Amino acid sequence: MKLVVTDGATLSGGGVSLERFSRYAQVTVYDLTPPEQLTERIADADAVLCNKTPIPAAVFDQCPKLRYIGECATGYNNIDIAAAKAHGVIVCNVAGYSTDAVAQHTFALILHDYSRVAQYDAAVRQGAWKQAKTFCIMPYPMQELAGKKLAVVGYGSIGRKVAAIGAAFGMEVLVATRTQPQNCPYPLVSLDEAFRQADVLTLHTPLTEQTAGMVSAARLRTMKPTALLVNTARGGLIVEADLAQALKDGTIAGAALDVLTEEPMGDTPLADLPNCTITPHTAWTPLETRQRLLALAEENLRCYLAGTPQNVITAP
Repeated sequence: MKLVVTDGATLSGGGVSLERFSRYAQVTVYDLTPPEQLTERIADADAVLCNKTPIPAAVFDQCPKLRYIGECATGYNNIDIAAAKAHGVIVCNVAGYSTDAVAQHTFALILHDYSRVAQYDAAVRQGAWKQAKTFCIMPYPMQELAGKKLAVVGYGSIGRKVAAIGAAFGMEVLVATRTQPQNCPYPLVSLDEAFRQADVLTLHTPLTEQTAGMVSAARLRTMKPTALLVNTARGGLIVEADLAQALKDGTIAGAALDVLTEEPMGDTPLADLPNCTITPHTAWTPLETRQRLLALAEENLRCYLAGTPQNVITAP
């Protein structure tokens, strides 16, 4: 069997290796694959492993040998799932591997805004504390999380973890979700109500036709002027021009984003706004998280080859 890894540069290095897949197939690894070279590179492949490589419908017509795609991520909006199903290609994703890491990063972003650690560290390094007349300096206003309303949009594994951490901080947790979760200990509200009530609104929902652009000018106008918007899910959930205008106008106080619509970062209107913190899609990158990702991707491949595929996205 021939296995092609289309974007190995996003999966290997920094303490993890793709060598484990060699026990199952003849493996060819490309660091990155431009769209115009994808068909050529996987034309005779039986299986593909990808992370963010777009695999559109036309590729399936041109790659008749292809029978398996291992999506090395939880989200799979980069693959035309309908076309994969139509061609009998099994697509398996890796769910749950990054729950702890993304929840941790979500609160790193929230605490960055609420506790101002980076600003105070910079002030100390610039000599502000040495020059102080009192035992402390406090030019940057801080806030307590306790008592604030945390609106969690999406209640999958990451949303549940974020909600639990928020509750541990003493926040009042609200949940907005498309499905009716069982045994949810927090009040369920509509999406619009979540925007209206939130002191902190954090996104943990997949990018679909229904969720694309859900953070729009109309919804941002309903938020508190003191609110913080956090996105560690997918950049396309936000209309970036609308968010940039809301931040400039003071419609909301701030935003903290680990994802953007265009990645790597392009000419986004959110760049350089003082009340918008941006990290480069790093929430999933702790070493333990990436080790877990590849172990689960390997198990998906092993189960597929054994005739018992798991985590199948293309199941009827």
